[in-house]
Amino acid sequence: MKAVEKLSESIFDKLSIDFLRNQVLKNAYGNNDTVIAGLDPRILLVWYLFFGIVPWFVSDVTFLLGCFVLVAVTTLMAHVAGLILFLFGLGVFTQTGYLLIVTLLFGGDATAVAPLLVLTLKVATVSLASVTVFSGMDPDKLANGLMWYGCPERLSFSISYAYRMLPILMEEFQNILLSYRLRGNPPEHETLMGKIKYLIYQLKVIIHSFYPLMLNTAKRSRTTVEVLEIKGYRYAAINKDVKKIKLASLQVTNNDLLFLSLSFLWVAVTVLLSTLI
Repeated sequence: MKAVEKLSESIFDKLSIDFLRNQVLKNAYGNNDTVIAGLDPRILLVWYLFFGIVPWFVSDVTFLLGCFVLVAVTTLMAHVAGLILFLFGLGVFTQTGYLLIVTLLFGGDATAVAPLLVLTLKVATVSLASVTVFSGMDPDKLANGLMWYGCPERLSFSISYAYRMLPILMEEFQNILLSYRLRGNPPEHETLMGKIKYLIYQLKVIIHSFYPLMLNTAKRSRTTVEVLEIKGYRYAAINKDVKKIKLASLQVTNNDLLFLSLSFLWVAVTVLLSTLI
């Protein structure tokens, strides 16, 4: 019983708002020193298009398994936050993983499991590729890469702006939760049942915080947009000279070519093994 209480205490302590905020901010801004972050965003976007689209049109288990292993290695290289990996695993399981377990429990054979395994590998590969790319690029690099490929300036800026709004959102959320805690009366959480009631109480507070969070963020977003307009953002977004200066930092290095070559070699070996098998 003491072991269960100690485990529950450890879990509930880690499920704090500060922990969630630190994990989200770390994933968005804390991976600038990784191998993936040092690559050119244009190379990463091309790599992502392959591993984000091709798996959906292939049903060979060997090929999908090889792609999954590759994107899993790149995810480790990107130093993705533990919370993101947990959500990835939970998402894959809730979409397709539980079907595998249900099929086996109710007498399903290999003919029934194989299609579910293929679908699970597809979802997992595409999801990990997304996690690798968008965890390894900061907002500016992502916006510059999209702009170089000809995406509308407002679209690339919107994505970059959404990243930059993330700290503001987390700060507003923290302030609202603190105000609710000052006015609220949380239940005692010394026992296991008390901790469960306290978790339910926290979930209710989070739901009640949604509307003021959106309202306060909208107010601060309007102020930010007005500042950008004063500084001439719209003119800078369509001016070719400014765009050229902004994209001058993009440069394909030997590391980028090596990354693409190793990925292509791994895919080629996977295709060869799939053909032989």
